[in-house]
Amino acid sequence: MQKLRIAMLTHSVNPRGGVVHALQLAEALHDLGHDVTLIAPAETGKDFFRPVRCKTVLIPLLGLAGDLVATVGQRIQAYVDYFSHNDLESYDIYHAQDAISGCAMANLKEHGVINDFVRTVHHLDRFDDIWLTEWQSRSFQAAERVLCVSSDWQDRLLDDYGIAALRVNNGIDATRYTSTPGANDEALSLCLGLTRGGPVFLAVGGVEARKNTLRIFEAFREVLQQRPDAQLVIVGGASLLDHSEYRQRFAAAVAASRIEDGPGQPLVMTGPLPDADMPALFRLADALVFPSLNEGFGLVVLEAIVSGTPAVVSARPPFTEYLKFDDCVWTNLEDCTSIAKAMMAAIDAFPKQRLPAIARRLSDDYSWQHSARSHLTLYRSLINTGEPVYA
Repeated sequence: MQKLRIAMLTHSVNPRGGVVHALQLAEALHDLGHDVTLIAPAETGKDFFRPVRCKTVLIPLLGLAGDLVATVGQRIQAYVDYFSHNDLESYDIYHAQDAISGCAMANLKEHGVINDFVRTVHHLDRFDDIWLTEWQSRSFQAAERVLCVSSDWQDRLLDDYGIAALRVNNGIDATRYTSTPGANDEALSLCLGLTRGGPVFLAVGGVEARKNTLRIFEAFREVLQQRPDAQLVIVGGASLLDHSEYRQRFAAAVAASRIEDGPGQPLVMTGPLPDADMPALFRLADALVFPSLNEGFGLVVLEAIVSGTPAVVSARPPFTEYLKFDDCVWTNLEDCTSIAKAMMAAIDAFPKQRLPAIARRLSDDYSWQHSARSHLTLYRSLINTGEPVYA
């Protein structure tokens, strides 16, 4: 077997979906015997959100300052500066998992520093700024091969840009996410104040427009009319993008509702939590609420289901691609009352005894080992023939 040298590139060390994908894929490729280095720009004192089994490189971000456009530009330039050193190890494959690393690879390719690169598009954002829009487009249009984790994004890239992307699967680590109670579960419950005795609803991703957090909160207000002992836990939110305007609207809605926020209160906003706490948090929740407006895949849905927790999910792609009708509770993501009804159905009517069988099927269909092997087929095709494979 040819041992490949693979540079797995991501934009951040925070636990966002694309970063999780990059880390898990890098580890799976490493476990198959390949020389993988996971690379990300990082501010002083920061490291990946959890320990990593393969080699890592943190590109220092010194003096990061300015608005979103400025800081994104600085991250791109940090990548370019790092790989422009002549004494650096070269790789067989440069695999960018986002627009920042992808745009940097496009610049390096243009200047002959690297021959080519692979880019995975998880999802695309809409930007008002022309530079952010240009950088995002350049990050995949200059790639030798574009990958996606859903058919929905394959179709969008083909229709909007004429790019025939190859679909690869996302994955779930069923050794970390399990319904078996853990030693940390009770301590985390007490720390967060999940002690009201009612159902606990979990929203992951922080307060962001594409996560539909305002509608989740309004739906929760309707749920409280039937279950005044319910709690909504909103976790996460470590993002490079500027969500301040939306977060101000969310804060105003919470203030107007007079719903208390904090440990032991109806609303518990944790911010980013240690990655080690997430499996316990999924088990502590009675339902995941994930009526997202725009996702590449939605890894947290798999994580919840494998943890034995029903999921409330938007009735649209990409969720409809990998979830069957009875796997979750579907909802109209634009209707707060529909979301509230789905939340109640998840705790009152969903047959939780079916979750183990659903979890086994999804774990088999979406394993990181399978994802790593499909990536290797692509990598070897690009190295040996220069022509991509189709699957």
